[in-house]
Amino acid sequence: MPYVPFHEKFLAIAKEETRALIAIDDPELPEGNYYLVEAYCDEVGCDCRRVFLNVYSEERNEIVAVIAYGWETRRFYADWFGRNDPQAIADLQGPALNLASYQSELAPILLNKIKYVLNDMNYVERIKRHYWMFKDLIEEENNGGSSLKSDKSVKIGRNDPCPCGSGKKYKKCCMNKKT
Repeated sequence: MPYVPFHEKFLAIAKEETRALIAIDDPELPEGNYYLVEAYCDEVGCDCRRVFLNVYSEERNEIVAVIAYGWETRRFYADWFGRNDPQAIADLQGPALNLASYQSELAPILLNKIKYVLNDMNYVERIKRHYWMFKDLIEEENNGGSSLKSDKSVKIGRNDPCPCGSGKKYKKCCMNKKT
């Protein structure tokens, strides 16, 4: 299942909402900016409810860690995965280093930092909103307009950037165009 960066589908929103860690006088992490570049599964019909955070180091000009994170319950991932393998479910739920991706020597440190960042429920809700925007677009592109049924608890706020990518606020763009 391929993962595609969120900014490839929603550039304007990604420019406004990509999270970054800024390391200053950190005893573990070299100084610099570390961008959390979200990537989502583009497999039609897949509802994995996960994000891969490609941690991009501006100073190194490379991805230094890939961290998988799923926000649903263990039960959800057991059902989705088709078996109750505790280690596999822990890796699906995360946050966890993606073992299939290159990880620099900074990856374990960044994983610990990301665990702290994920305590910010506003950020987690943003990830969920991005997931549903991305998945709905993938389904629409591949099924001629039909999409996965979005989780109704994840809503686009009136003042959020419009998911169409225009850069305008949702209330000034597509909010009243819904049919």
